[in-house]
Amino acid sequence: MGGGSPCASCKLLRRRCTKDCIFAPFFPADDPHKFAIVHKVFGASNVSKMLQELPAQQRGDAVSSLVYEANARIRDPVYGCVGAISFLQNQVSQLQMQLAVAQAEILCIQMQHRDDGAAHQLDAAADHHPLLDQQQQQQMVVDAADAAASFLVQNGGGGGGPAAQLISGYGSPAAGGGGGHGVVHYAAAQEHLKRESLWT
Repeated sequence: MGGGSPCASCKLLRRRCTKDCIFAPFFPADDPHKFAIVHKVFGASNVSKMLQELPAQQRGDAVSSLVYEANARIRDPVYGCVGAISFLQNQVSQLQMQLAVAQAEILCIQMQHRDDGAAHQLDAAADHHPLLDQQQQQQMVVDAADAAASFLVQNGGGGGGPAAQLISGYGSPAAGGGGGHGVVHYAAAQEHLKRESLWT
């Protein structure tokens, strides 16, 4: 340039390389193949027009893109860089499919473990459920007996009648009223309560 060695473009085109040559910053003389392949695919005039229409800070990236696309077009004259892009997109699609399959398998395993845990909890609850029902039933009998005895005391029963004694004895677990016989004892207590109320 200006008395020195011309750039690769000017040397290939056999013209004088000036100091404001638009190709000189991007196509040095020691890499003639770089400009030759771009010139073969796009043409020197087209490349010159594209570079002149771009800001100076974007010309380097534009030249790199032109060189890449020109090399791809030489390797694949039909598809060029589009073929490479399609190949990479296919790879991405295959990897996404493999990832989806792996995630589905993980989800199935997690659901299986969760179902096993839920079944275990149901079994444990079923084992304890009869005991809880028995305890609740016993407590209901005791509460009902206490309420009936309190009713007799408040209404003149004095707490010492046969019905009150029967209720206080049968309703208490310590008196043999607990367990499965609590309902029978409570029914008997109700019958005595009815008889006593008829005569008072």
